[in-house]
Amino acid sequence: MAKKLKDKNVRKLSRMGKRSLGLTLPIEMIAQLGWKEKQKLSVKKVPGGVLIKDWRSPSKPRAK
Repeated sequence: MAKKLKDKNVRKLSRMGKRSLGLTLPIEMIAQLGWKEKQKLSVKKVPGGVLIKDWRSPSKPRAK
C-alpha cells in the first residue's frame, strides 16, 4: 500500500546493530541533494533535531 502524501516524510528509526539506529531518507530528497550511496555525511545535533550534510567543507568543490 502506498504511503499517504502527508506521511511520505515520516520515518521510523530501525536497529542497525547493538549500538546504532538507522533512518531511511526519501530517494527524491537524496537525488535533489546530489548524494550517492556510501557517501560520507556529517551528522550534528542541533536544537530540536539533527542536521545531516555532506562532510566536505562547502568551500571545497566536489570532483566530478
